[in-house]
Amino acid sequence: MPLDLQRIKGLCFDVDGTICDTDDAWVEKITDFFQPVAKIVKCQKPRQFARWLVMAAESPMNLVMYWLDTLSLDDNFARLFTRMVKRREYKNTAFRLMRGANELLTMAEKKYPLAVVSARDEKTTMMFLEQFSLSKHFVEVVTSQTCERTKPYPMPVQHAANAMGLQARDCVMIGDTTVDILAGRRAGAQTVGLLCGFGTEKELKKAGADVVLNDLEELQALLFPVGGN
Repeated sequence: MPLDLQRIKGLCFDVDGTICDTDDAWVEKITDFFQPVAKIVKCQKPRQFARWLVMAAESPMNLVMYWLDTLSLDDNFARLFTRMVKRREYKNTAFRLMRGANELLTMAEKKYPLAVVSARDEKTTMMFLEQFSLSKHFVEVVTSQTCERTKPYPMPVQHAANAMGLQARDCVMIGDTTVDILAGRRAGAQTVGLLCGFGTEKELKKAGADVVLNDLEELQALLFPVGGN
């Protein structure tokens, strides 16, 4: 089913692979790691291999987080991660903003309330938003610890919709992975899958995305067509 633009009253954005360019950052790190041994193992395209590795890891990692959440161990994991963050120097962490994110958010907030719905921890989510002064765009920031259950459960999307004064069915969940799509659909929201992150078109369509787009620029063109109302 195509996206019903008339039904949209609010937008929910995932972070990693959606407005934060985590995908390419990991690809570069893995490429740099394998570069010295690429010739030894006869890997002609280390960057291509790195991208495949990142894409292949997406579903297993989502499954791990799902079961941690289901077994109520996600809080323990989050506390452990927070302690690890505190022991390291993260002040100079250089996140990357996804191409077209600033333009889309600036335009979208003039028409819709916006929310972040991320499976990231609160600390690094806020670090990313503050680095690019994005907090001002969002009515609510939902992280992995905001609700009792995180994505792919519907609670985070429902929480975000409520904070925006809307029903979940009035919102669009925008993300790059199957957990984003599943969370949105289970909450009753429309869903947009993006290919600029970790997911594949096949996975996103199978999860039930209403539409699958290449990037945020295509999303902007869909939501705000030139000459449209």
